[in-house]
Amino acid sequence: MSGIRFTDEFKRDAVAQVAQVAQVVDRGCSVAEVSERLGISTKLLYTWKAQFSQPRKQIIKATEQAAEIRRLKKELAHVSEERDILKKATVRRPAGEWHIRGEGTSPRMQSEVRVYG
Repeated sequence: MSGIRFTDEFKRDAVAQVAQVAQVVDRGCSVAEVSERLGISTKLLYTWKAQFSQPRKQIIKATEQAAEIRRLKKELAHVSEERDILKKATVRRPAGEWHIRGEGTSPRMQSEVRVYG
């Protein structure tokens, strides 16, 4: 079964089946029955049960936080790339002015970056 990815919907349905079987039958083999019927391991089903038995609000909040983190990482990578491009494209003149390389600078000045404290 390694390499097979199950959708969240499938996982939730499997956990719901366990909950339904547990309500109807008062014995501990409901997870084993459901896992056998679905062709998955009981360990996997217990993992899903723990994952999706959290209150719905917590699941939604965690999903939203994960999406926000992904968005912020993309934005950070984009801004960092822009910063690096701008760093490479600018030099500081002795008078303290910033300008784009190649605009009125000598070849010697283009190859050096001066830092004034």
